[in-house]
Amino acid sequence: MNVPVKPQHFYSYDEFDAAFVRSRVAEFREQVQRRLSGALTEEEFRPLRLMNGLYLQLHAYMLRIAVPYGTLSSTQMRQFAHIAEKWDKGYGHFTTRQNIQFNWPKLVDVPDILDALADVNMHAIQTSGNCIRNVTADHFSGVAADEIADPRPTAELLRQWSSNHPEFSFLPRKFKVAVSGAVHDRAATRVHDVGLRIVQNEGGEIGYEVLAGGGLGRTPMVGHIVREFLPKAELLPYMEALMRVYNSHGRRDNKFKARIKILVHETGLDEIREQIEAEFESLDKAAIAADPAEIARIEAQFVPPAYEALPDVSDVMKKAKAANSEFARFVDINTAPHKQAGYTIVTVSLKPIGGVPGDATAAQMRVLAEVSDKYSLSELRVSHEQNIVLPYVKKDDLFALWQELKAADLATANASLITDIISCPGLDYCSLATARSIPIAQAISERFADPDRQRLIGKLGIKISGCINACGHHHVAGIGILGLEKSGEESYQITLGGDPTLSASIGERLGPGLRAEEVPDAIERIVGVYLAHRDLDEDFIHTYRRIGHDAFKSALVTGTPRAPAASPLDQGGGI
Repeated sequence: MNVPVKPQHFYSYDEFDAAFVRSRVAEFREQVQRRLSGALTEEEFRPLRLMNGLYLQLHAYMLRIAVPYGTLSSTQMRQFAHIAEKWDKGYGHFTTRQNIQFNWPKLVDVPDILDALADVNMHAIQTSGNCIRNVTADHFSGVAADEIADPRPTAELLRQWSSNHPEFSFLPRKFKVAVSGAVHDRAATRVHDVGLRIVQNEGGEIGYEVLAGGGLGRTPMVGHIVREFLPKAELLPYMEALMRVYNSHGRRDNKFKARIKILVHETGLDEIREQIEAEFESLDKAAIAADPAEIARIEAQFVPPAYEALPDVSDVMKKAKAANSEFARFVDINTAPHKQAGYTIVTVSLKPIGGVPGDATAAQMRVLAEVSDKYSLSELRVSHEQNIVLPYVKKDDLFALWQELKAADLATANASLITDIISCPGLDYCSLATARSIPIAQAISERFADPDRQRLIGKLGIKISGCINACGHHHVAGIGILGLEKSGEESYQITLGGDPTLSASIGERLGPGLRAEEVPDAIERIVGVYLAHRDLDEDFIHTYRRIGHDAFKSALVTGTPRAPAASPLDQGGGI
């Protein structure tokens, strides 16, 4: 089946890309046949399937599909819906790496799924294994009001450079890169193996601040600046030098100490900088640097669309807000400032009260594709917060869009609020998990379901991981929850004070682990302490830093302040 991919304002495969992906599908089809016939053992097959994003989980195989820098078209979203219905159980799970996972494919069907993905310029290559994984970026790229430059051309250049890179396909451990081009860091660059921030120097030149050595997992660390300003043209030679230092000196004797963060920590920042710079100076930079014509070709595919000239204030939207409080709440909470007058960015929450964070049904995927065609120039984004973003919505269209989202149970107004919970699949699916995550997220969501109460509390991130691998990013949450197994029972540690932004910090453990049923009450008491101490309009992380960790320790003890009940709205937001 060949499904036409509608031209978008982002990169489309050329003939080389398409041929490469098709050849990988054909190669994997033959490998699957050999496994099914018994010619390959599971042990022999394992590295082959992992190179194609296929994991073996608790109950079935899981296929992880790359969504480069979280950007996809309506055609691609419809193909996800088709795959979910035909080969899975009718839904997909959007992840913190801006990917999508299908949790129930049969091995015999996987080559056909990969063929269907190739039809729409997608694949599952390098979504697992010790290689450079899917490069992530700010989900508001190209449209954010605070943007210096669109980070997607950089992410696309890195995608092409790192795909099947002969020197970096078997690294000491997996390697994750994030790119941000805005004043505010929405890509969590400081907790990636390498974070790239597009900056402007005193001379007005655009380049990169390069960070290395960040990461979560069992040893969470915040990355360090290894280059304060790197000219754009030198990106690939510098990345080549950095990766060579890591590939040469990263530990291979212990997988738990193999990430670059450990190398930076054990070697020392100054020494690592010197090693990278020495390697950089030794390279033939002109031979490695991207051809300016290729950079221009990539950038040309990310040019802004032809926006309509609109007033920034929409009378249509204002009247609808005045007439419908539910719509007004959605606008205030789930929209963000756009760089173009008359337009807004809409976050579609995949966190309905009591739902599974990040899940969308095939029917919902089709609705998302439909509304993106009607209201967002056929483009969508996947955020690392496990939501979907519509980047090009006219304010005049917001009410009509909201009505269609509401009919599909996609209009939950909770973006960045306490029920917008990030969660890994946990022990319900994952073979590495030691505790369940999803039921904890659902219980907290239901506890704080009241929309007025959520708004009173304000922005507060809760993130849940079902094991020490931290796929739920709990280390960088205002309130982090880590599920562990303790004496045969699930136990949940709570951390406070994590932050994934430019002021990044790792959360600090609050006290002993809790039983699952104790977690919602503990969250309630933590929120109570916060509300009792916050200054006007002060968010959780700033209150935490001002009053200190010890002020919250009593929250694990029954009898400390509970969060006040709902009160009149006193906080606005959005547009």
